[in-house]
Amino acid sequence: MEKQPIKSHEDLEAYKIAFDTAMKIFELSKNFPVEERYSLTDQIRRSSRSVCANLAEAWRKRRYEAAFIAKLNDSEAEAAETQTWIKFTVKCSYMDVNTGRELYGNYNRVLSILVTIINNPHPWLIKR
Repeated sequence: MEKQPIKSHEDLEAYKIAFDTAMKIFELSKNFPVEERYSLTDQIRRSSRSVCANLAEAWRKRRYEAAFIAKLNDSEAEAAETQTWIKFTVKCSYMDVNTGRELYGNYNRVLSILVTIINNPHPWLIKR
């Protein structure tokens, strides 16, 4: 099976995983306690969505290596932050351990891809 060319940030495997996982987090977080609405719920939703948003921004900044890497670094940081919130949700018993492991693992996959691109950005950059 042939790989399809990447035409937009939405074609990136990291983006697809991050988007799907952010949507799972959104659905699961609807069941978090009301007292968490302005803390953990908002934080985990914000950071999980930010992984995708920063990837989209990075994609559009491929003309400039430093800007591209900076946005990928932001995405990486947001993915790691989301992993921390996942740990809190499991420890607070708002999410079962197996679901937490699955979501955490998804972000490990995203982080692996991001680090690979950050360490070798040249194939991704737009040639002038």
